[in-house]
Amino acid sequence: MPHRHRRPSTTTPFTDSHTARRPHPAAFGLLTGLAVVLALSLSSCSGEPSAEERGPIAVHRAPAADLVLPAADMEGALAASAALFASAQLAVVSGPGFVEEAGKLAESLGVPVFPVENVETQPEASIAGSALAAEFERLGVTRTLLVGTAAPAWLGGEAEEYPPAEGQDSVQSTDTPQPTHPTPADFHYLPATPTASFPVVTDGANPATLATVRAAGGAVVASDPDPRASSATIQALAGSEAAVASFGIDLPNLSWQLAAARTGTELPGGGQLVLDGKRYVALYGSPVTAALGVLGEQGVEETAARAEAHAQPYRALTEDTVIPALELIVTVAAGQAGDDGNYSHEWDPDIFIPYIEAAARHGQYVVLDFQPGRSSFPEQVKRYEKLLRYPNVGIALDPEWRLGPDDFPLERIGHVEIAEVNETVRWLADFVRENQLPQKVVILHQFQVQMLRDVDQLDQSRAEVALVIHADGQGSQAAKQDTWRTLHSHAPAGVAWGWKNFYDEDKPMLTPEETYTQVEPTPAFVSYQ
Repeated sequence: MPHRHRRPSTTTPFTDSHTARRPHPAAFGLLTGLAVVLALSLSSCSGEPSAEERGPIAVHRAPAADLVLPAADMEGALAASAALFASAQLAVVSGPGFVEEAGKLAESLGVPVFPVENVETQPEASIAGSALAAEFERLGVTRTLLVGTAAPAWLGGEAEEYPPAEGQDSVQSTDTPQPTHPTPADFHYLPATPTASFPVVTDGANPATLATVRAAGGAVVASDPDPRASSATIQALAGSEAAVASFGIDLPNLSWQLAAARTGTELPGGGQLVLDGKRYVALYGSPVTAALGVLGEQGVEETAARAEAHAQPYRALTEDTVIPALELIVTVAAGQAGDDGNYSHEWDPDIFIPYIEAAARHGQYVVLDFQPGRSSFPEQVKRYEKLLRYPNVGIALDPEWRLGPDDFPLERIGHVEIAEVNETVRWLADFVRENQLPQKVVILHQFQVQMLRDVDQLDQSRAEVALVIHADGQGSQAAKQDTWRTLHSHAPAGVAWGWKNFYDEDKPMLTPEETYTQVEPTPAFVSYQ
């Protein structure tokens, strides 16, 4: 059974066409030694069983669940092989510097490939007793192809040299000359055909891992380390039963982010991240009554149109995508204690569903605003879980209306301890993860430092949410800028910022251009009240 090699070179790598070079004189002895270490059952080509008797060169299996592979290439290749190959009679091993060439060969054969340091000079030390040896045993590998400075070459057999044809290099073969690159059929194997195709998100850092995954049927998609960031990645993952991820860095959040991206759900503006290349212009108020703002001055569709009209002038002022938004007051501080005694009126969640669904139809975002009175933010937010299941819905916490046990609305400006804010953030983050939802915004309203106590301890560790401190000062622009600077001086680094324009109380109210040029840094969220 023929196998042809071109003349060896210790400097020129294995070519893209997969034509092989003559091994170093010691190469076959080295490789035979490797075979002994692995206890492979190797024989000469004569008298071997037919392809039908041998069966396929490898048997693939699609991932049963999302598979996040290790960051190191060798560990990633081993994990990919274990998950995606039921068996393989042949495997490719790459010496240092030849991983890409070995990967191409492995893909063409439909078998796994493993990068092994020192495999050409210290085969026993680099293979024996290793995880690779155990994986070879599990796969049922009987032949190994090494790609390196003196390769590729089949392990085992007797090497014979044949004179080259005119204009060609010399060849090495275990039988007779063969003019083309070896295929599974050349070695009495049936071709390995993947049973299914599945998406693979990657930064391309691990070539052996990716080649092994592609050999098993993986369709590679270049991706940001957070697959939620890209609309293209989400579309590639949408509808798949399972996906594979391979990145060159450890990403502790990748498993749940991958699951969220596979839903195919996207936020207004694309992707599943709230603030990634996006800015918002919102109407603030309650649709229940015009006394609480412009949201109560018109019907559902007219509200969406009004939000769009407010956002439109901002689009010419930034390269980011400007998204209209509605900030809906769903609980409002009340002068009477009410049946529950908390001095906060909680409206029926169903009231707001038409606005949320209209916003979704028009590519708009919705923020639920909470004024808890003597209740707490976590208690109230959980009551609106039904609305938070909508992908385009986030929350806003208004500490002005978070009262102490003996306080009343309008008697003093309220405040909240950071522990309560963090409890709310963590509950919402868990909710997002458990329900495979896109990232949600959490807006923290503030116009006095005391409103957010110990804000420097704000938990910013949860990638399921995006945090925005929203400056709500009103009056002269000089006073508002003073408030803006003061809040910044006490806030933790890393949060985004919002700004409110008041129709009546600001003197004067900023135009869209002034809002984006005079307020620094440029606010990610601008609301109108």
